Amino acid sequence: MTLRDYAIRYGFILLLFGLIAYFAIAADGFVSPQSAVFIFQSVAITGVLALGVTATLVVGGFDLSIGSVATSAMMAAAYVMVVLEQNALVAVIACLLIGAVVGLINGWLIVYMRVPDLLATLGMMFLLVGLQRIPTEGRSIATGMTMPDGSVANGKFSDAFLALGRHRFDFFIPNLIPVSVVVLIVLAVLIWFFLEYTRFGRMMYAVGSNERAAELAGAPVKTYKIWAYIISGVFASIGGILLAARLGRGDIASGNNLLLDAVAAALIGYAVLGAAKPNAFGTAVGALFVGILLQGLTMMNAPYYTQDFVKGVVLVVALVFTFALSGRGRR
Repeated sequence: MTLRDYAIRYGFILLLFGLIAYFAIAADGFVSPQSAVFIFQSVAITGVLALGVTATLVVGGFDLSIGSVATSAMMAAAYVMVVLEQNALVAVIACLLIGAVVGLINGWLIVYMRVPDLLATLGMMFLLVGLQRIPTEGRSIATGMTMPDGSVANGKFSDAFLALGRHRFDFFIPNLIPVSVVVLIVLAVLIWFFLEYTRFGRMMYAVGSNERAAELAGAPVKTYKIWAYIISGVFASIGGILLAARLGRGDIASGNNLLLDAVAAALIGYAVLGAAKPNAFGTAVGALFVGILLQGLTMMNAPYYTQDFVKGVVLVVALVFTFALSGRGRR
């Protein structure tokens, strides 16, 4: 194996450890349990959404609606519990249904209406951004708020629901690992096993690699593509549930950066261990990288408006490692 091959395969992992070492030296308190908790919390929601994006990338598609699906699920959870005064189970089921239905509609538009995936999911993103504001006339949802009809919302988030976003498990030290991180790990393992070791997952890769060849081989290409978007929608709604549980309210502005961070994590995953393809392990590492990067920049008091620039630089470098150096992007 040449030096170039080593750089392609392990360069990003070395970059990750180098980033940790740099922030450990340059940012006071970076290596601390409190900092770890913040990183874990930010990674969890970003990672769950990124895993959904990965499912669509596997079949050669792309989902721009994940951020708005997550925000819609968060608002739906708040509405069900605070306004309709239902329990946590009803709220979770409602959120998952929203994600599945949006994913199904996205898949139907792309597969049967032949709308390009970027345009279909972009349109869905704008639709959901507007739709989630209508019930409250653009206001966030919280206990005691006055509804447009003059009634008062007296419901509240149940303790069981809030535990999804706020409870932490002991791990060497008390209260270190949030529940949301456990959810991310479980989902990452499930989607990794599904894509790598099941026939359905391998066929999804085949569709993304060469859709025409998969179709000629008798694979139900349309079904695989639709299911990829359903998976993306459900994962996005799970991210919205975790976000609602962490905030304890339906905040319409809280999901603004979810799309960019999730997409960055999924695309960075291409560079992990030289995979050069969408994969669950790489996506999880990409989400961890984004979380460490943002936490480190925040602790160094870097201006907020520079963070997207730095993320963009890292993403470009990762894609250069993946495609330019490896030659995988050449035709």
